Amino acid sequence: MRRHLVTNQWHDYFIPGEISDTRLLHSDISDQIRVCPSQFGQGYIQKIHLREDLVLQIIDYTPNHNLLTDSIDGGNCVEFEFQLAGRDAGYSFFFPHSRVRYFNVIAAQQRIFKVEVFFKAPSFCRYCNQFIECLSPPLQQLLQEIIQSIHHYQVGRYVTSTATLEHIINCTIPSGELYFEQIIPAPLYTQSARLESAIRNPITLIVREVIEQILSCPYGGSNRRRYLEWKALQLVDLHFYSLLRSQRNCHELPLLQSEDAIAIHQAEEILRTNLQNPPSIELLARSVLLNRFKINQGFLRLYNTTPFRYLRKCRMLKAKHLLMTSELSIEQVAASVG
Repeated sequence: MRRHLVTNQWHDYFIPGEISDTRLLHSDISDQIRVCPSQFGQGYIQKIHLREDLVLQIIDYTPNHNLLTDSIDGGNCVEFEFQLAGRDAGYSFFFPHSRVRYFNVIAAQQRIFKVEVFFKAPSFCRYCNQFIECLSPPLQQLLQEIIQSIHHYQVGRYVTSTATLEHIINCTIPSGELYFEQIIPAPLYTQSARLESAIRNPITLIVREVIEQILSCPYGGSNRRRYLEWKALQLVDLHFYSLLRSQRNCHELPLLQSEDAIAIHQAEEILRTNLQNPPSIELLARSVLLNRFKINQGFLRLYNTTPFRYLRKCRMLKAKHLLMTSELSIEQVAASVG
């Protein structure tokens, strides 16, 4: 039987390593190295402090066992993650850390290879605002509703003022009792699938080139730190450029004129609210007065996926929410999401 490891942080059992470790692509005496003991897997975490508010992290790790993590997000920073190997290889992500409890699973023998850039106060405020400005108005509204739910839970009461992304990241009150899925109302949680196109971006050729420059840094000492800082900031700028371009393209291309965009949003709502018995693509297209081609291309532009994959994502989100907020069995959950 395959073993499972359960931990509060997926890297809890990593031990201090040496900068002379031959697996490191480059290193400096100021780097923090942690390595995975052989009984648990293989790999390392390399943390490089570039500024007081900026950290670069390189992770290359393969676990021997399925790893279940049940932890509280540390908060007080935002993260840009660039996945090179693993479940989401080829994509970059933006994560605001807001002291919310979460549960995650890492599959045995699945290599995780990624570059991460972390911004702490005061820099993260700038990147929170930049992220929100890149979003379309409907996504800004959705994000605001999620922020309000988290902030209400953090402070324990409804607030009359509008909470911001910086508020929930800066919050010093641990939100350790409930998981994110238990904090967010079910309809709102399922709608979060719409945000994936903004949080998850394909890694472009130029982004991959900058990542390779980071991994093959030829310098040492202070020159290395300055070079890596420059490249880390380049990565983040390119991430936002890609996000802004994708959001603008949703509405600027002839394919998605205003009437078509409205129809695609209507089609998305039809799928999301009919998970048990969704319409076929042909029926969905007729329902919003579009053809099959425009439905497929519209989902790719607005949600960076196909209607079928979007439906599956919504089903998985609802199933996860039900498993963590109800007493339903797995069979009952499966039946309720189709």
